[in-house]
Amino acid sequence: MKRLVCVLFLICCAAAPANAFWVWTPESGKWVNPKYSVKETPQQQLEFGLECAKAEDYAKAIQEMEKLIKYYPKAREAADARFYIGEFQEKTGELGKAFKSYQDVIKKYPFSDRAPEIVKRQYEIGTKALDNKAKREKEGLLNKIGASKVDAVEVFETVIKNQPYGEYAAPSQYKIGLFLKEEGLLQEARDAFEKTVNDYPMSEWAKAARYQIALADSERSAAAGYDQKITESAIEEFKGLIEEYPDAELSQDAKKHIQTLRDKEAENSFIIAEFYEKQKKYDSAKIYYSAIIENYKNTVWAQKALEKLQRLEVQK
Repeated sequence: MKRLVCVLFLICCAAAPANAFWVWTPESGKWVNPKYSVKETPQQQLEFGLECAKAEDYAKAIQEMEKLIKYYPKAREAADARFYIGEFQEKTGELGKAFKSYQDVIKKYPFSDRAPEIVKRQYEIGTKALDNKAKREKEGLLNKIGASKVDAVEVFETVIKNQPYGEYAAPSQYKIGLFLKEEGLLQEARDAFEKTVNDYPMSEWAKAARYQIALADSERSAAAGYDQKITESAIEEFKGLIEEYPDAELSQDAKKHIQTLRDKEAENSFIIAEFYEKQKKYDSAKIYYSAIIENYKNTVWAQKALEKLQRLEVQK
């Protein structure tokens, strides 16, 4: 019987895959499988994982760091291991996974001294998601970069949550607005920019956000039909920027936008005047044509309105 058991054992060993072999370790007095073995100390395990990464075997490096976390969950090195997992995932382009791995350090090791570096890296991941348009595949508010999905809004919101008044909070809030604007969500983008101004009024990003608010209103006015309120709001925003930053380059851009918006206002008034004229409501038409001449002297519509008004006076 013993001979039969030994034979069966040898057959099983021979049939097992090469990576499933077991070896005897005199130090522990046990049979171990090297694939699942862990170093005697967490520091040794950490160093071994870093050696794998140095050889650019990131899959193996991640595996070794995961073993450290599993077998030494309360060790100081466990927090470092989670951090390095995120770093290795970032190096292989798995930005979504890297973002979550970094966040795991914040959640499970809130007193880790790596928090500032983690927030910086998360911010950079969000920026890549925002800037990498060529590789982006839109899926709602999701970006696909490499093999992982990155929700840029979620990343930036997490950065703000992790350090509400840290170095990357204001630019994160601003870039949420940029992302929403790119998606065509102009009202939501405007709200995000306004939050930048309100929450970080002394930041350099507040000025840029105010400019973006005006641009968002300008774009919204293009689809607003005859509703002049959005156009007026955009003009007021641009005027405010000119008053506060008269010498800034953006003030010159603001002046150009104001002229464009005033042209649009004049055009809308001209369309309304023509509508009344076609309806033979000549008195109402004259009121609008006269208002264009008076209020929009520096537009092409002022001359057109004058010509229209002169014709109506002749008809009268």
